[in-house]
Amino acid sequence: MASARREVNTGDVVFRGVTASFATVVVVILVVVALALLAGSKQTLFTHGAQFLTSTDWNPVEGRESFGALQFVWGTLLTSALALVIAVPISLGVAIFLAELAPDFVRVPMSFLVELLAAVPSVIYGLCGVFILRPVLLKVANVGNSILLASIVLAIMILTTISSVTREVLRAVPNVLREGALALGATRWEMLRMVVLPYAMSGISGAIILGLGRALGETMAVTMLIGNNKTHIVTNVTEPASTMASIIANEYPEAHGLQLSALTEIGLLLFVLTLALNIVARLLVWRVGRLPGGAVRA
Repeated sequence: MASARREVNTGDVVFRGVTASFATVVVVILVVVALALLAGSKQTLFTHGAQFLTSTDWNPVEGRESFGALQFVWGTLLTSALALVIAVPISLGVAIFLAELAPDFVRVPMSFLVELLAAVPSVIYGLCGVFILRPVLLKVANVGNSILLASIVLAIMILTTISSVTREVLRAVPNVLREGALALGATRWEMLRMVVLPYAMSGISGAIILGLGRALGETMAVTMLIGNNKTHIVTNVTEPASTMASIIANEYPEAHGLQLSALTEIGLLLFVLTLALNIVARLLVWRVGRLPGGAVRA
């Protein structure tokens, strides 16, 4: 018997090569960005070393230059953590409603509106915070530009990321698990709490980490609302502070010499942090699709 030979389709080979080259371009760009940031921060890496991450002394005055980024790292983490505390319960509620409870005539338009929030430029969120939210906070709690104000706006911005990914993760849970729980006498809430949510927990964790990555790197809205206090570590969320992204936005245009290198090193830290978070998040979301019967649907 003649051995069956697999027919080679030239179009498939060309298409595979073209798409592979596009994917390679993305990796190359990522590596080039990392190398450029590393080269730009070389001066402070050698001058300050580990002290750059443990000091809060930020003095760009020529001749007395000294740079420490601890207050900016702290401000970034505190602002993002508070944004998550606000956004996660709302996002999970939206995702559960759209994936499990909403009828089709509600699910489709509401899903579109939630995802539409991601298309709004961050500067628009910042302007809304300045002209709408800040006057309200000033009147109610006498709080102006601060970590709290920036975190509330950040929470609105990351809500769409967390809820959209969580909705897709919940849809990936096999229907046989839902039907089995209901057949055993579980209520709708018990089915969600004891079957659907535990099955999807790693994917939900990934969605939350993706939202955290978005919050860490946000620049314009935070710069407009956080108050940009760069002198010390702030523990009161009603006080002004600075983040890694906001200090870069404020000082990079006029920076030179060691100050420019310090700002570039902050950018390198932010790049590494967000990249690591996104990798972890994608792995967690991918894990749900690899579970028996699970497949994230478009």
